[in-house]
Amino acid sequence: MSLVFTQQPNDKGSALKLKSFSLAFGTQVFKALGDESRLRILFLMLHKEELTITDLELILNFTQTKTARLMGILKNAGLVQSKRVDHWVFYKIKDEASDILRDLLLFMEKEPQLQNDLALCRVLESNRELTENKLEAKQYKPVYHF
Repeated sequence: MSLVFTQQPNDKGSALKLKSFSLAFGTQVFKALGDESRLRILFLMLHKEELTITDLELILNFTQTKTARLMGILKNAGLVQSKRVDHWVFYKIKDEASDILRDLLLFMEKEPQLQNDLALCRVLESNRELTENKLEAKQYKPVYHF
């Protein structure tokens, strides 16, 4: 079962109505939100859209195993989705869950730990762009040794 949200007509703000939500599914979603590490991941994904396990490892200083396990829980709860591009798996918040997660996570936005995570994410992004620009400027071509 997946989350389906609809805007209420004539409602002010971002009040959302859950169209399809079972008790078992609700329990799974709220359990997924009941962990600081998973909230940190969702906060980063809310601000940066797509991230890889490696991105999250570097930003949050988690092991690959821990990060993959946390992402599995979020994916099984129906909050995130993934796509594979070559050897990389990119994770993002599902469109259906983005509004409610945004509303919930905005309450914690000023939390120092979350702001620190976001700052590290920006540094990682900046370093990645710098590397890509340098490689493009040098017209980098890998050298293969046989």
